[in-house]
Amino acid sequence: MSYPDRARAALLGAALSLSNSTAGITAGITAGMTAGITAGCTAHSSYDYKSEPDPRLREYVIGASDVVRITVWKNVDLSIEGTVRPDGTITVPLVGDLAAAGHTPSELQSMMGSKVSQFIKGPDVAPVTVAVTSVNSYRYTVSGNFERPGVFSNKYYVTIVEAVALAGGLNRFANPHRLLLVRTDNRGTRTIPVDFERIASGRFPDENLALFRGDLLVAP
Repeated sequence: MSYPDRARAALLGAALSLSNSTAGITAGITAGMTAGITAGCTAHSSYDYKSEPDPRLREYVIGASDVVRITVWKNVDLSIEGTVRPDGTITVPLVGDLAAAGHTPSELQSMMGSKVSQFIKGPDVAPVTVAVTSVNSYRYTVSGNFERPGVFSNKYYVTIVEAVALAGGLNRFANPHRLLLVRTDNRGTRTIPVDFERIASGRFPDENLALFRGDLLVAP
């Protein structure tokens, strides 16, 4: 074989070797992505999303910075509208400090009724009503690979899809299959897998959870 023929053969061999190597790398990356997505889907399919509570189906829980109006019928001196302080209390004339944060309006109404009965005796005991006139304590955090991550506050409960939209959507570095929702409540702290593409498809409404106050949505 002449020198030019040997050179061409060597170049052809190198090209075939590079092609095989590239194919191997591509196959490896594809397999890795597929395995990751499959693992994510498996985690999502195994999580019991229906076990998660929905704040929209229960009475609102008062928090710090909420504005609360307490009305004692025909008794202006005991009626008040005020902001729940950072320590969770609100001050009522004659009664003093009441722990409002962490309680529902119904619970606070019962507490206030017990206090009022100490000052108004007999058949003249006045009914008490409690209303939240301004919701300011509903805050949650959207962190990681979003266009505009941060701490958000709304006057209404938002779902995962709405929270992502408010944060400007996922950025180009985010894996839409591997979001996490970190939640702490009376059950403890837990991490809930979130596949945003599954939710956005509209075919899995149970996975589009409503966020509680203090929830953390993360896009790693």
